Amino acid sequence: MSSYFYKTTAPAVLASIQAWDEKRAEFDAKRENLKNVFGGPGSPMHSGNDSYVGGVKISASQDLDVHWRRPDDYGYRALRSAAKPGKGATKEARAAYKVEHERLQALWKEHCPDSISKDDVWKAIGIDWGSVWLSGGVFFQHEGVVYLHLGFQLKADGSQAEGAVEILSSELEAARQAVLQKCEAA
Repeated sequence: MSSYFYKTTAPAVLASIQAWDEKRAEFDAKRENLKNVFGGPGSPMHSGNDSYVGGVKISASQDLDVHWRRPDDYGYRALRSAAKPGKGATKEARAAYKVEHERLQALWKEHCPDSISKDDVWKAIGIDWGSVWLSGGVFFQHEGVVYLHLGFQLKADGSQAEGAVEILSSELEAARQAVLQKCEAA
C-alpha cells in the first residue's frame, strides 16, 4: 500500500484538528470520571473511526452479575439492559433489583459520554472519510502545523485539505517524534 505525507497551516484545517483534540480530551475526561460514579474508569472502545464507552472496570465479583455482564478480556463490565436476578430470588428481591437497575441506567445515561467520530473531523478538513476508511489516514498537529499521513493521494486541485502540500516521510516522522517526546515528558 502506498503512503502519502502532507502538511498544512490553513487556519480552517488547524481549527478543525484543535476542535477534535478538545472533543477527544473531553470524551476521555468523562470516560475516566466514570470511576467516581461506578468505581472504575470507562473502557476506551473503538469501532472504525468511532470511539465509545462499552463498560467500566469494576470488580469481577459475582454479586455484581445481576446488573453487569461478566468482565471482558480486559476486565471491563457492561451494564445489562435489564437486571438478571438469580434463580430463586424472592419477589421482593426482584423488585429491589429492578429499582436498583433503573438507578444504574439513569447514572449511566447521565455520566457516560456520547460516542464521538473522527469522520466528522475528516469531513471538516475536506477529506472524504470513505477514502480514509478504505485506504487509511492519520492526522496530528504540532506547533501550528497539521500533518496528514494518508493511504491515498490528495487531488492536485486543492479541493481537499486546504493548503496541503506534499512532504517527505522524514519530515512527518520528525514532527511525530517531537509530539511523542512532548507526551512522554508530560
